[in-house]
Amino acid sequence: MAESVRFNARVVSTHGKHSFVEKNDGTVLEATRKGKKGDVVVGDIAQCLQTSPTQVSVEKIEPRKSLLYRSDDLRTKPLAANIDQVAVVFATRPSYNPHFIWKALLAAETADIPTVIIRNKCDYIQDEAAVRPFIDQLKELGAEVVEVSATKDPEKTREILEPIFRDKITLLIGQSGMGKSTILNLLIPGAAQRTQEYSVALDLGKQTTTAARWFNFEGGALVDSPGFQEFGLSHLTLNDIMRGMPEIRDRVEHCRFTNCRHLQEPGCAVKKAVEDGEIDPERYAFYKELAEEAIARESGRY
Repeated sequence: MAESVRFNARVVSTHGKHSFVEKNDGTVLEATRKGKKGDVVVGDIAQCLQTSPTQVSVEKIEPRKSLLYRSDDLRTKPLAANIDQVAVVFATRPSYNPHFIWKALLAAETADIPTVIIRNKCDYIQDEAAVRPFIDQLKELGAEVVEVSATKDPEKTREILEPIFRDKITLLIGQSGMGKSTILNLLIPGAAQRTQEYSVALDLGKQTTTAARWFNFEGGALVDSPGFQEFGLSHLTLNDIMRGMPEIRDRVEHCRFTNCRHLQEPGCAVKKAVEDGEIDPERYAFYKELAEEAIARESGRY
């Protein structure tokens, strides 16, 4: 190459030190990040140096306007950067985990990213009585909830979801088997083929199912993430958790002590709300578990 060419491009897929970036004209190039690993995230705007007709080197990541994480005790894993909203997909077949959805909402809230909950497979009307209280609770917590059946009624699903996703960058997350891929392929028919192209290019085979991917859509984009069963929140502090749960946040100022942790302290407005039936006991148990883990981490005991 006669001279080095530098430009900004969007990261559309990542695999360790290897990524794919897309230029403004739609050209997709393989990218490497020299000397670093794990700091390139789907959705990033990367400053690139062209090293061959089909490859670039990532020199710098532009400042992000948003970033969503999940984490465990060993590591923090960024899911996507520069997103406008998170769409959490769940269904009653297979069984969903309410704590997964609550944790996803909490992670998005503490990252200041709006959310929408998508109940898929709503044609399973025999599950209606069991799932309706959970959906009502999500709405009471301030979540936007829509209900679709991507397989049984694809046209209605497209009609509901297109306005929600149009002109926005949306990260799709969910447990395995909830129909997230079905929704993606319904809205973007070429998504499966594009995923296969990434796999062949890097010769990664089935390992590529662990990576998030960017797909342009209606003036915005859908970022697909792999299905996973646990949504860890080890990166959150106790204050993050209190701020991210609306029923806790709304009562903090009414506690006797300004540094109340809402666990064993006297005069706690949160505990009184639980006793009075204003806060769901299961939600409080969820808070208590996360709070105790955060306190242990912050004190070095975890």
